[in-house]
Amino acid sequence: MKVALVHDWLTNLGGAERVVAVLHEMFPDAPIYTSVYATKRLPLLKDADIRTSWLQHWPLAQKKHQLYPMLRTLAFESFDFSEYDLVISSSSAEAKGIITPTETLHISYIHTPTRYYWSGYDDYLQNPGLGIFNPLAKLTLPRVVKKMRRWDFAAAQRPDVLIANSTTVAERIKLYYKRDAQILHPPVDVQRFAQLQNDDSDYLLVVSRLIPYKRVDLAVRACTKLNKRLIVVGDGSELKKLKALAGPTVEFRGQLPDQEVTRLFTNCRAFIFTAFEDFGITPVEAMAAGKPVIAYGKGGITDSVVHKTTGILFDNQSVESLCSAIVLFEKTQFDSKKIRSHSEKFSNEQFINAINTVIQEHLL
Repeated sequence: MKVALVHDWLTNLGGAERVVAVLHEMFPDAPIYTSVYATKRLPLLKDADIRTSWLQHWPLAQKKHQLYPMLRTLAFESFDFSEYDLVISSSSAEAKGIITPTETLHISYIHTPTRYYWSGYDDYLQNPGLGIFNPLAKLTLPRVVKKMRRWDFAAAQRPDVLIANSTTVAERIKLYYKRDAQILHPPVDVQRFAQLQNDDSDYLLVVSRLIPYKRVDLAVRACTKLNKRLIVVGDGSELKKLKALAGPTVEFRGQLPDQEVTRLFTNCRAFIFTAFEDFGITPVEAMAAGKPVIAYGKGGITDSVVHKTTGILFDNQSVESLCSAIVLFEKTQFDSKKIRSHSEKFSNEQFINAINTVIQEHLL
C-alpha cells in the first residue's frame, strides 16, 4: 500500500506538527507534502521525505506563510497523488483541499476549520499577527473572504473521511462544512513522564506561546493578586506586556529544552491553562505528570479535563474567575495516580490504534 501524508505548512513545532510526526512514525516511508518547510525549525522531521510546493522559494513564505492563503489553494491542488492508495492530510487550512483520484482513500484530520475564514474571522481581522503587513491583511481579507469561504467549503467536501481533533472541532465542521466527523484526540507522549519521580514544589505552571489569544495575562494577574508563585515557560509578542503586569511571585523562564519543561511539569502543584483552544496538548502533558489542571472550561479542554477529578474548570476568561478556581483547587483533594491514568486515553498508542482502525474500515 502506497501512502502519502499532507500538512498545511511545516514552519514551527506545535501540536499539529506533533500529529504529523506520529503519522510519520506510523508510515516512515510515506512522503510528506506541504506548502513550505523551514528545515531548521523542525528537527523532529529531519529524516522524513518532505516535498514542498512551488511556494517554498517565494519571498517570506517560510517566515510569513499567512501572506499566501490564496496561493496555497493552488499549491495544494497542484500536487499529484495518482500513485497512492491512501493519503492522510493534517489540516487547519488548505491541505484538506488536495485533489485525489477516486480510487485513492483520502482521510483528513482536521485541527479546526480554517480559523481566519470562520470561527476566528473577527479576531484575525482585528489582529492578523503579521507585523508590518497587518494593514494589508485588514484591507484584503474582507474583500476575498466570501470567495475563500466558498473554496474552503468545497475543499472540505473532497476528503472521503473527516476526523476532528475534539468535540468542539466536530461541532464546527458540522456548522461550517455541513459534514459529520469522527472524533479522535491528538496524540500526546504521555510516556515521557512515566518514570519520573515527583518532587512537589510550591509553584503553579504555565507553558505557552505568549501571544494574545492564549490569555496568559489572566494567570499572571491572578497569581500576582493571590501572591502565588507562578513559573511561565514560553516566548512571544506578549512577553514585555506580561512582565509589566507581573508581581514578584511570577517568574519568566523563556523557551526551555524539553527535558527541563518535563521536570517543571513533574514538580509543579498544578498547571494553568487560560486559552480557548481546539484541544490543548499541554494540559494532557500535565495530567501525564499526575498534576491537576486549572483551565478555562470552554473548547476542547472539556474533552480532557474532568472537573474536580483531574482539575478545576472556570467559567469566564477573567482574573476573578481564575482566582476563584485557584482557591477551589487548594480546597480540593486530587489523586495523582487517577490523573495519570486518565491521561493514557490520549497516548500516542491510542491515536495510532484508532487511525489504523479508520483505515481498515474504509480501505479494505
